[in-house]
Amino acid sequence: MIVFEGIDGSGKSTQVRWLAEWLEGRGIQVHRTFEPTDYRIGSLLRRILTGKESADAATVAALFAADRLDHIPHPEYGMQAILARGECVICDRYLFSSYAYNSAETGLDYVADANRLARETLRADLTLYLEQTPADALARILAKRSATDLYEKEETLAGVQARYEAAFERFGKGEHLVRIAAGKESDVVSQQVREAVEQILDA
Repeated sequence: MIVFEGIDGSGKSTQVRWLAEWLEGRGIQVHRTFEPTDYRIGSLLRRILTGKESADAATVAALFAADRLDHIPHPEYGMQAILARGECVICDRYLFSSYAYNSAETGLDYVADANRLARETLRADLTLYLEQTPADALARILAKRSATDLYEKEETLAGVQARYEAAFERFGKGEHLVRIAAGKESDVVSQQVREAVEQILDA
């Protein structure tokens, strides 16, 4: 299981797609997924994040954890079932996103407790953290669309970035975490991603 992490606008979606195409070119069956999901709980979360529904921070953090607990074991679309079929799962956001995004108001302990079962059940083989400055990330977001969601403000992204670092410090031990400088040209970033993935494929 390969996970991409990073603040909004760090280029994760592009790198997920390119990595999947590269792996498929090597004959590896790939399943791309993301969090929050577009399933039952994730769909509610997306309505909250776009301002169509309202919820307090503790509820949002709990919903992210619940969506993840549905995403892991579900017999149809769950990541465990897909991995058991021999497919490579690439997930756009996972545990560290919750630590970074949901802990601003609730505190990291609350988010960690809510996600403890998920962390104990399924851990990534490789986590790729795309490092991008908040200003550059926001510029990338606004170049694609005029509307932004709950987290897409430069000050907010800077806070998220700081909480990513706090989460890596606290929960990074034992994780296969690779930092990728996402401010470079996309093809350079893609090459760094492939090199990191090759290491786990060859292990």
